[in-house]
Amino acid sequence: MTNLKVISEYQCFAGKVGFYSHASSTCHGEMRFAVYQPPQASQKPVPVLYFLSGLTCTEENFMVKAGAQRYAAEYGLMLVAPDTSPRNTGIAGEDDDWDFGTGAGFYVDATTEPWKAHYQMYSYIVQELPTLINANFPTQSEKQGIFGHSMGGHGALVCAMRNPHLYKSVSAFAPITAPMRCPWGEKAFSRYLGTNEEAWRSYDASELVKQLGYHSSILIDQGTADKFLTSQLLPDVFAQVCAEVKQPLNLRYQQDYDHSYYFIASFMADHIRHHAIALG
Repeated sequence: MTNLKVISEYQCFAGKVGFYSHASSTCHGEMRFAVYQPPQASQKPVPVLYFLSGLTCTEENFMVKAGAQRYAAEYGLMLVAPDTSPRNTGIAGEDDDWDFGTGAGFYVDATTEPWKAHYQMYSYIVQELPTLINANFPTQSEKQGIFGHSMGGHGALVCAMRNPHLYKSVSAFAPITAPMRCPWGEKAFSRYLGTNEEAWRSYDASELVKQLGYHSSILIDQGTADKFLTSQLLPDVFAQVCAEVKQPLNLRYQQDYDHSYYFIASFMADHIRHHAIALG
């Protein structure tokens, strides 16, 4: 494997889960990610589905907790789960907050000092990582989908709408859909992108769906018992804009579910199926 360091690999549902690291030219440091290769990948190239995790997560949370490998094996999809930020950059204060800095890259390309030297997560996800994956794993590079959770749901929606030619499908679990209007988003955007709110719009799903839309239906699952629902996630804002611009949206409110991976695992089969149909 070129430019890749193998951390560990495990047999899983007749396929293989692997954890890897590499020197990132985009983030100027070591980045880590996880890959699940379904059994079909040993015979032929397969479509790729990227999962972007939420605040405080690493490349491990999704692979360990989401229960996605079983369905990926069934449909013959490769799963890729990157880390949520650069780490150990030496930037003063990067570990001070759980919702900013380490573990909280927000999938934006930072433009402010001192963050812009390392925090280029948008370009990393859209450009560098897929190039690396396609070079080292048996992928059908023209068949990519993307999904995510919370901060990662925000990232998935942004990446898909800004790059509809790259992503054939998108879905999200409890995404931050209007980051310009919530405390998490305001904090991250003001520090990574500066005070000019015009620059924020290109990373706000509720703004992007007005400007760009998306070529196919967006699937979102949201738990009604999610403690962040009304303060941070604001799916009703996104749903309203989708209705105004006639963007197909399948927003499902799931009774009594919270923000955890128990919720994600409960509806993972539907999301993998959503992507499998689009990538088939």
